[in-house]
Amino acid sequence: MPRLFTGLEIPSGTSLYLSSLRGGLYGARWIDPENYHITLRFIGDIDPRMAREVETELGDVFRDPLEISLSGIGVFGGDKPHAIIGHVTPTRQLIELQAEHERIMRRLGLPKDPRKFTPHVTLARLRNSTVLDVAGYLSSRDAFRSQSFTATTFALFSARPSTGGGPYIVEASYTLGDYDFESDERNWTMDFVGSK
Repeated sequence: MPRLFTGLEIPSGTSLYLSSLRGGLYGARWIDPENYHITLRFIGDIDPRMAREVETELGDVFRDPLEISLSGIGVFGGDKPHAIIGHVTPTRQLIELQAEHERIMRRLGLPKDPRKFTPHVTLARLRNSTVLDVAGYLSSRDAFRSQSFTATTFALFSARPSTGGGPYIVEASYTLGDYDFESDERNWTMDFVGSK
C-alpha cells in the first residue's frame, strides 16, 4: 500500500533554481528536482477504502491560488542535522489550506499529525553530516535569493516506503480557484493496489 501525503508541487523553473544548491556537503543525499514539493499533510500507510475516502474529501476543498515564497535555506535537526531545506514563508492562505487538510483527515478518523506545520522544501537528507559541515555549506550559499510562484493546484501524492526523497507519484490533482461546478475537470488518477 502506498504511503500518502498531500502537498504542493514546485514549478520546473523554481526546481531548476533550487537544484543549483546541490553539492558541496559531505553526507548529503540530494533530492531529485522532480521530487521537490511542499508537504501539507502527511497521511501515511492507509488501506484502499480509506485512500478513496481521502481522495473524495479533498475534492471538496475550494480555495484560491496561493502565492508561495521561498525565503532562504536552512537545516532541520539542530545538533544532529538531518535535512537541508528551503524555507517557505508561512502565509495565512497557506496555513489555512494546511489546516483544512488536517481537519479533513481528523474527520475521517485518522490520527492527528504530531508535527507542527513548518512549510519547507526538502533539498537533501543528511547522514553523518556534522554541524560544522552544515554551517560551512550554508555560509557558502548565502547568496540564495527568494523565489516566488503561484500554486494553482495541490496534490495527493504517494511514495513507496523508503528512507525518503522519492520517487513521488501524483495520485490526484486538485485545482485551486476558478472551479467549474458544472464541469468537474479535476484529474482523478488514483489506482491503489488492492482497491479493485
